[in-house]
Amino acid sequence: MSDKASVYSTGDRRQSRPHALPFAEDVNYWKTGKSSPDTLVSKAVEIIRKLGGTNIAEAFGSYDGRAAFIVQFNFGEERFRIAWPCLPQRKADERAARIQAATFLFYDVKAKALSAAILGPRAVFIGSLLLPSGKTVTESALPAIAEHMQIAGYLK
Repeated sequence: MSDKASVYSTGDRRQSRPHALPFAEDVNYWKTGKSSPDTLVSKAVEIIRKLGGTNIAEAFGSYDGRAAFIVQFNFGEERFRIAWPCLPQRKADERAARIQAATFLFYDVKAKALSAAILGPRAVFIGSLLLPSGKTVTESALPAIAEHMQIAGYLK
C-alpha cells in the first residue's frame, strides 16, 4: 500500500499535498474565538470528569513543526487518549492555530458527551481507546481500512 493513500482524502484542496492536514484558514473556528486554549481544554476536561472520567492528564506538545493538544483519561480500567492537531497555516499565526485546535477539541468532547448520555462513554470514545501497543483504536485501524479501500478501488 502506498504511504500516500489516505482514508481522509478530501478531493481538490489537498491533491498537491497528499496525506496532509487541511490549512487552518480553510476550516471552522479560524480566528472566531478569543478564549485561551487553556480555558477551552479545561472545559473539555471538566466534561470528561462529569461523564465519570478519572486520572485525567492534559498536555500540549510540539515536534518538528507539528503541534497538538492531548487529553488522556480513564473510564473504569480503560485508558483513552484524544490528540487534536494544530493545523498548518498559509500565513503563520500559531496563537490562532492553538485557539482553533483547542476549540475543536472542546466541541468534539462536548458532542461526544451528548451521545454518551445515551450510548455510554466507551461507545462514543472507542476510537480514542488506548490499546496495549500504545496506539489508539483509530491509529491501529486506519492503515487496515485504507488498505481495504485501496483493494476495493476507492483509493488510488
